[in-house]
Amino acid sequence: MLVDQLTAFQAQKTKVRRQALDNRNAQESKDDLSIKICEKFVSLPEYSAAETVMYYLDARSEVRTRHYMPTALTSGKRIVVPYCVEDVLHLFWLESMDELAIGMWKILEPLEELRQVPEKKIDVSELDLIMVPGVAFDRRGARMGHGKGYYDKLLENARPSAPFVALAFECQIFPEIPTAPHDIFMDKIITEEAVYTGKGRTTHA
Repeated sequence: MLVDQLTAFQAQKTKVRRQALDNRNAQESKDDLSIKICEKFVSLPEYSAAETVMYYLDARSEVRTRHYMPTALTSGKRIVVPYCVEDVLHLFWLESMDELAIGMWKILEPLEELRQVPEKKIDVSELDLIMVPGVAFDRRGARMGHGKGYYDKLLENARPSAPFVALAFECQIFPEIPTAPHDIFMDKIITEEAVYTGKGRTTHA
């Protein structure tokens, strides 16, 4: 019986993930909507209160952050970006767009020669606000990624006081996505149409 339930759970996740990716890939005006979503992000009180903010660098059809990064770098905040090495996300203090280059997976990444500079290495405990990508979400703050768990590992080690704010197109919001007890909920999800308040980490148990 337990095996059947697990199989059904995985099948439902696969179905939602596929539909969300199809929706996201078909989304029109991605650039314009992405700028609108990023502007909502920097208008949050959580952003005003933060000194060190993590932005993700977009991949594939995610809400695009790369066009907003030059503006973010003029904010007076310490801007941090993640990059992946051997399935683990590392954090880099970004001070200029010149410190980025297109990596193996056509994602902007910090230049390899800068990654070992001590002051450029940031620990997740230093983050005051964390921007999170994803494939599918619901209004409770539940998030579904690509299934690799990169962000789950990072978020598990974040400070309890650091809000998780996801960016998504409205077409990625579902009535409810399947979740497991260990899944981490977002504090907020921003789309071009709304800012949804999720359950966060303190109330989803």
